[in-house]
Amino acid sequence: MRALPLLLGVGLLALAGCKTFGGHYELDAVDANGHKLNKKPFLAQGSGIYTVRNTLCSSYPKATVIIRDVDADQELAGESPHHCK
Repeated sequence: MRALPLLLGVGLLALAGCKTFGGHYELDAVDANGHKLNKKPFLAQGSGIYTVRNTLCSSYPKATVIIRDVDADQELAGESPHHCK
C-alpha cells in the first residue's frame, strides 16, 4: 500500500495521449459486492482520471473503478464503471 502514492505521482508525470476531460472527479474501487476497497476517495482533475484509475487497478486487480464527476454528481459516461483486469 505504500507504493500507491508513489505510483500515483509517477503516473501524473507520465500523462500523454489520453482523452482530455475538464472537471473534477472522485474515484473509488469497489469489489464484486459493491463494497468500497480504498479507505479514502481519490480525486483527479481532467485526464488525471486515467492515472488514478490505473493505480487503483494495480492495487485492486479484480475491482471495479467508479468515476464520479464531482460537479455534476454523476458517473462519468463512457469511462465509468471500469472493470480492472
